[in-house]
Amino acid sequence: MENRVWLMGLFQVALMSTITATVFSAEEVSKPMVSRVEVVLANQYRAREAELKEEFSHAGFANVHFQFARMGQPPQNIGLGREVPSFLAREAIRLALKYNLDITVLLPERLFPPRFITIASSNYDDTVEYSIDQKQLTRLQDPALSTDGFHQLYRDLTSEVNKSRGRSSW
Repeated sequence: MENRVWLMGLFQVALMSTITATVFSAEEVSKPMVSRVEVVLANQYRAREAELKEEFSHAGFANVHFQFARMGQPPQNIGLGREVPSFLAREAIRLALKYNLDITVLLPERLFPPRFITIASSNYDDTVEYSIDQKQLTRLQDPALSTDGFHQLYRDLTSEVNKSRGRSSW
């Protein structure tokens, strides 16, 4: 009888280990390609938030959070995590250009979680802002770039010595 109880206990432990391993494996496989997108838009878009969420969702971004600037135009920047697939990075750039009119600054991927995107963030100062021109932006939008190629170019554009753009230092 003791052996039977012991064998049943051993069977339960083995079964739970298999189930737990399967659950953890499924979580690894089902990671979203982009974990979160944070967007700041001009106040004129506030009434269209539901429409915007739908558009971002159709573009492949399920977890989108919007904020709306009370006055003026939000910063024309974008920041991408190091594991954002290139096709989604290009979608983020497209949407930033559509709703924020331009991208003139890149924020380095080292500042963000791996699968995170921010559009028009005002949380960063000029010490981590890298100016980008239209030629460089066009290179980032190249559909021939693989994810590795995209992120290598992105790192190249955000790794040169950064010159302060005139804010005073103490």
